[in-house]
Amino acid sequence: MRQYVVDNLGDRDAVLVVDDTGFLKKRVRSAGVQRHYSGTAGRTESCQVGVFLGYATDRGRTLIDRRLYLPASWTDDRERCRRAGIGDEVAFETKVAMAKAMVRRAIADKIPFRWVTGCRLRVQQRLAVGAGADGCLPRHGHHPA
Repeated sequence: MRQYVVDNLGDRDAVLVVDDTGFLKKRVRSAGVQRHYSGTAGRTESCQVGVFLGYATDRGRTLIDRRLYLPASWTDDRERCRRAGIGDEVAFETKVAMAKAMVRRAIADKIPFRWVTGCRLRVQQRLAVGAGADGCLPRHGHHPA
């Protein structure tokens, strides 16, 4: 899928867009459900939260990565995780750490981009995303070989 995106939308001036989004849930058995602030609802509600990485160019935009955020209340309760099908190897990870990992994966996969931006996750801080990167903007959007 990533190769398809690069072949059809790839641009060294592309922007990676990080965003977290809440999905309202009535039931508490779905993985990661907890009371979180939901921008969708405009208030704190029971929801799941996903962290997404979008790819935007002049020719179009698409999602290229996603992760389900699991609050510590979930990862600290291994039995609850097992009941939801979450393996014991899954540990707590902040949304910012998830975003950094997704950007690093895009670099490793040689997705061309120049900028990283995001909403709500505090990604405006300068991120050390890999060798040869200038904070959150890798030189020419490429990880050096």
